[in-house]
Amino acid sequence: MKHAAMAHSAHVDTFCLENLPPADLWPERRFDRVPELAYPARLNCAAELLDAAVAAGHGDRPVFHFPGGHWTYHDLLVRANRIANVLVHSIGLVPGNRVLLRGFNNPMMAACWFGIVKAGGVVVCTMPMLRTRELEAIADKAEVSIAFTDHRIAAECRQAMATHANGAPRARSRVVEFGADVPHSLELMMVHQPPTFANCDTSAEDIALIAFTSGTTGEGKGTMHAHRDVMAITDCFPRYVLKPGADDVFCGSPPFAFTFGLGGLVLFPMRVGASAALLEQASPPQLLDGIVNFRATTVFTAPTAYRAMCAQLAGRDLSSLRHCVSAGEALPRATFDAWLAATGIRIIDGIGATEMLHIFISAAGDDIRPGSTGRVVPGYEARVVDADGKPVPPGTVGRLAVRGPTGCRYLHNLERQRAYVRDGWNLTGDSYLCDADGHFWYQARTDDMIISSGYNISGPEVEGALLLHPAVQECAVVGLPDEERGQIVSAFVVLRDASARSDALARDLQAFVKREIAPYKYPRRVTFVDALPRTATGKLQRFRLREEHRA
Repeated sequence: MKHAAMAHSAHVDTFCLENLPPADLWPERRFDRVPELAYPARLNCAAELLDAAVAAGHGDRPVFHFPGGHWTYHDLLVRANRIANVLVHSIGLVPGNRVLLRGFNNPMMAACWFGIVKAGGVVVCTMPMLRTRELEAIADKAEVSIAFTDHRIAAECRQAMATHANGAPRARSRVVEFGADVPHSLELMMVHQPPTFANCDTSAEDIALIAFTSGTTGEGKGTMHAHRDVMAITDCFPRYVLKPGADDVFCGSPPFAFTFGLGGLVLFPMRVGASAALLEQASPPQLLDGIVNFRATTVFTAPTAYRAMCAQLAGRDLSSLRHCVSAGEALPRATFDAWLAATGIRIIDGIGATEMLHIFISAAGDDIRPGSTGRVVPGYEARVVDADGKPVPPGTVGRLAVRGPTGCRYLHNLERQRAYVRDGWNLTGDSYLCDADGHFWYQARTDDMIISSGYNISGPEVEGALLLHPAVQECAVVGLPDEERGQIVSAFVVLRDASARSDALARDLQAFVKREIAPYKYPRRVTFVDALPRTATGKLQRFRLREEHRA
């Protein structure tokens, strides 16, 4: 599909442009609701966030803290420039090429992100927990031929880049490791490159990143976001709700591959000249230690982590903390109250989506209503609609629809595009009600996505992994309520040999899933059943499992 934007694109590799949905299926994107969204036609978001910060006098300010030191904005710029030179002059990247990026939350990972975007590449960031078959699927869908990976998790990345998901060899792939002084490492390649780089003159509408999310079909969906989109999320939620300053220190648990983490730990602080403490491991106690050690003022994490941290505050000085942001799953009122009682801080709740890039409903300060997600973030519009897409009266439960400067544009997935975007509005898959004061109250998911500890987990994907086990005849995976995690992944399994049922086999199935897909997706509950509920035509009725086993 050709787009008018192609005439003004800097992309020599036109894969992204050709795999956008047809323009008539795009959501309506609005850039006139707040003045900051009036971006120029030529825009490179890496240059705007990094080069412009150094030019504005922030070069000597810290941008990233980490155990044992920190980088300044100038340090980051020099490294990103060298990486961009490696990509262009040593590897042969041309604008529009996709680069798979895999690693932990650390400064080098961020430098790679900026180097790729500066060179006109498209970042395809992946979580370090993903396994080979998941990486293969992502590399196939985005047609990736270049990968940067942390050396500690390079083996699976190399395997994924060697073959397609169907087992066929992947031609002309290049994998470069970073984070260690080893032969052919990215760091050694950088040594021979200059510290300056002429940024690619990208269009504001050129794609800067493809973020993958798991859907109810079990297949990862690529969501395509332009340079303009990246800048828009820095000029809406943080500017109008969070309101950070240059002296703030951000910290948090979500990986960069989650757009929640990319925004909260990289883009948002850099937009105002602030800094972030990057933690490679950020379990609740490790996150608390990070807040204390780096005197963090602003934290991004999921409700599950806030609830867990409440019991671990003794002896820790959190006096630096001012803002706590929650997203990834609904924030229970009990968690909000417990954190407020323990710290005196009201959690800023928010809803975003990978399809929308970041948070579009939220509230802070006196505008917070405990139990409510918040109000529409300036720059966006939202409403609750019925099955026909018509707005419903205040207090009525319906589907959440949103539009603004960002919106859903799936990579080569017309079926999902038509389902997600209706009449210019993005339908998020959440049920909400909106009260007379404009506060939105979450009700439930409208699809089969399981949200556990802030992770979006596709039930059908877990089913697919379970079905690879020789003992499994059929299975169904749903999310069941859990006080700590919001939901837990629960598998209902029909065995080939019913007499084989045992706790040992349940544990074996759990371990098997951990080996096949990212470990956080494994079923924490395994129930053996004689049969699964189905319709007369054979369709699985997951809702019956949820209803029957909710207690």
